[in-house]
Amino acid sequence: MKFNTKTIHGGQEHDPAYGSVMPPIYQTSTYAQSTPGGHKGYEYSRTHNPTRNALENSFASIENGKYGLAFGSGLAAIDAVIKLLQPGDEVISTNDLYGGTYRLFTKIYEDFGIKFHFIGMENANKIEDYVNDNTKLIWVETPTNPMMNVIDIVATSKISKKHNVLLAVDNTFATPYLQRPLDLGADIVMHSATKYLGGHSDVVMGALVVKDEKLAEKLYFIQNASGAVCGPQDSFLVLRGIKTLHIRMQRHCENGIAVAEYLNNHPKIEKVYWPGFENHPNHNIAKSQMSDFGGMVSFTTKGNNFEEAIKIVEKLKVFTLAESLGGVESLAGHPASMTHASIPKEEREKTGVVDSLIRLSVGIEDEEDLINDLKQAIG
Repeated sequence: MKFNTKTIHGGQEHDPAYGSVMPPIYQTSTYAQSTPGGHKGYEYSRTHNPTRNALENSFASIENGKYGLAFGSGLAAIDAVIKLLQPGDEVISTNDLYGGTYRLFTKIYEDFGIKFHFIGMENANKIEDYVNDNTKLIWVETPTNPMMNVIDIVATSKISKKHNVLLAVDNTFATPYLQRPLDLGADIVMHSATKYLGGHSDVVMGALVVKDEKLAEKLYFIQNASGAVCGPQDSFLVLRGIKTLHIRMQRHCENGIAVAEYLNNHPKIEKVYWPGFENHPNHNIAKSQMSDFGGMVSFTTKGNNFEEAIKIVEKLKVFTLAESLGGVESLAGHPASMTHASIPKEEREKTGVVDSLIRLSVGIEDEEDLINDLKQAIG
């Protein structure tokens, strides 16, 4: 089954009760049993819910995995992965990552005795310098948030397998439409399904997908024991969103190219970060592991002026100034004061998250309207 078909049919079956094409919303916490322990596969909705299970099957299908798990948020999904570890274990993570992930790692799990190394992974060979007997996980974002750095998943996978270390890839920016990390050697794929998978800015959810049965069993146990699951209504919304993922991503990519090229030619713009440019670091790797370059674009204004960046995002009209990304509507954000404010200034600036950086989530509106909006805001 090809990807575009998988988004609609992958892992799905018609409801056996009445033949419903869309999985019903099973808005129930518990299920009747004929005798103690005698049930029809469902006993309590924290553990299993038919609507959530339909979504989890879809997650697995579109990522070419075998097991999908849905959580109450992307951070809840990441939290489940870190709970695979023990005090004294070490994690190698990209140094340019979502601020919430950084906060979870440093403010929660460092206190439990887990050590994190935040490094630049653009040269995958440098990763091996930090691997030791305590290393249990390599955490990758590619493209990264918000600098759009590209990390070689195949090369990183070879290192992880050589040292028997788990490799997890946050695939939120690329989505499985553009990139499928399990096929490239990753052990775990994570999504903030709030973003492109849901696609309509109306739900908060996280996802994990794996191929290995034993790893899946551990994660299912953590999911159930910790309880950070999503509800059936949210499951229904994301499942509905996935059905149009392929056509939405086509337009995100088309508009992303147009916006990136416009900004790249603007005299007031210092630098544009978008993997589709031939001079973007690791552009060739992006070409090899992604089918297109997505709708996320970051840029800086000349002079690294905080006030100028704030003025631009406040003047935008079609782009909405808001947290998050991946919805059908275009969003603009100022990472230093919004999504990455939890990272100390000196640390975020080392990775390029300077005061003048603006991040755009380019939506599926008309290309001309988006360009005109940027034109009036930047001047």
